[in-house]
Amino acid sequence: MTSEFILEVKGLKKYFQAGSSGWFSKNGKQVHAVDDIHLQLKHGEVIALVGESGCGKSTLALTLLGLEEATAGQILFNGQDVTHLADKEKKEMRRKIQMVFQDPYESLNPTQTIQEIVVEPLVVHGIGANETERLERTKKALEDSGLKPAETYLNRFPHQLSGGQRQRVVIASALALEPQLLVADEPVSMLDVSIRAEIINLLAELQKTRGISVIFITHDLGTVGFFADRVAVMYLGRIVEIGGMNDVLKNTKHPYSQALLSVIPVPNPRLRRKRIILQGETPNPVNLPSGCRFHPRCPIAEEKCKQQDPHLFNLNATHQAACLLLENYQ
Repeated sequence: MTSEFILEVKGLKKYFQAGSSGWFSKNGKQVHAVDDIHLQLKHGEVIALVGESGCGKSTLALTLLGLEEATAGQILFNGQDVTHLADKEKKEMRRKIQMVFQDPYESLNPTQTIQEIVVEPLVVHGIGANETERLERTKKALEDSGLKPAETYLNRFPHQLSGGQRQRVVIASALALEPQLLVADEPVSMLDVSIRAEIINLLAELQKTRGISVIFITHDLGTVGFFADRVAVMYLGRIVEIGGMNDVLKNTKHPYSQALLSVIPVPNPRLRRKRIILQGETPNPVNLPSGCRFHPRCPIAEEKCKQQDPHLFNLNATHQAACLLLENYQ
C-alpha cells in the first residue's frame, strides 16, 4: 500500500560534537543543528523551508539525503524507514531523492563537459542500456531544464555558461535520474535577480509536468510566494511555524515569522508593512536559551517565555487544536 506521504520526518535530531576552535567548547557539549523536527510532505507537494542563515536548513537537507547521519529520530520515504541505511541502500534511495545545491560554480566539475556531467549519474546508477540511450536521456533532461537545443550545450564546459545556465545543468543532472523528490537548497541565491524568476518558474513547471515533490530551502519568503503549497519556518534547529502559503503570508502567528515577512520588498508603497528589525544575535546553538529559543530577540517576549517552550504554530490545525497550540502565548 502506497503511503499518503512521500516523506515523513519524526523527531529528527542532528547534533555535532563541539570542537576546540572559536566559540566551540572542549567539554563535550554539542551543537544542536537540527533539534526535534517533525514534517510531512505529500506526493507532488512543494514545501518551502524558510529561515535565516545558520538555523539548520541545509543540515536538515543533508540529513534527509543520508549525507549526514541522524543523531535521533526517524525518516520515512514512501513509508519505508530510511534513517540508517547501508551504503547500497543509500545509493538506491539517492536515485529517488536528488539535491540541487546552492552554488552552481562549485557543484559542477570544471574539467567535464556538460554531457559528461549529466551522463555521470546515469552511469553510476546503471541506467540506460547503452551510450545512445543515456545520451537521449541527457538531451531530454537538458531540454526539460530549459537548455534548448541540447546539442548546443553538450560539448561546452561550465565556465562557458552563465550562472543561470549552470544552475539549469545542475537541475538537468538531477532530473536525468527521474527522482520522486527534489531538495533545492537556496538554488537561486547565487544568481542575478533577473535570472531567479526563470529558475523558480522552471522548478514550478517541472513540479507540474513531472509530479515531483519539492523541498525548497530559502531565507527569503518572497522568493517562493507563488510556488510553494506550504511554508515551514525554521529557527535555531526547529520548525516554529508551518502552514499553507496564504495562511503564513496573511495570518502568521509566530513573531519570528512576522519579522521575516516584514522585510519582504513590496512594489506598492501603500502595502508596505512596518519593518520588524530583530535585536541581538542568534543564540549559540551549543548553549541554547531556556524556555522559548526566540525570547532573547523577541519584541513581545514576557517573563514566562524564559521558562516555557511553546509548541509549534500549526496554521493547518483545526480551530480547537490551534487554540491549544497557541495557549503558551496567550
